[in-house]
Amino acid sequence: MTLVSTKKASKFFEAKVEFTTGPFELNHMIETGENINIIDVRKPEDYRRGHVPGAVNLPKEKWDTFTELSRTKVNIIYCYSEVCHLAATAAWRFADHGYPVMELEGGFDMWKQYNLPIEN
Repeated sequence: MTLVSTKKASKFFEAKVEFTTGPFELNHMIETGENINIIDVRKPEDYRRGHVPGAVNLPKEKWDTFTELSRTKVNIIYCYSEVCHLAATAAWRFADHGYPVMELEGGFDMWKQYNLPIEN
């Protein structure tokens, strides 16, 4: 195996920490009243079955409306799972239009796996 560039690795992990958060960190932000806006990009029927507390639903077909997004709060975006790219794609689109974004790593599946609060 070829050794990787430490400079590239440093930049990669700096960006990862800056633009992603984990379930426990997000739960702590919710509990402490951080200046965040939680966006669930799953299908409406999945959102209705349960979602991260305080999250609003913005499914793919409504992304271009930018409704529910905030320019003054960090928009934390999540989808189904670690292998779902909806959240990353949405975050890319929203950031490209000037919205501050982060992605919840592991999506809603990881949130549930850790038995964190769920809102219906």
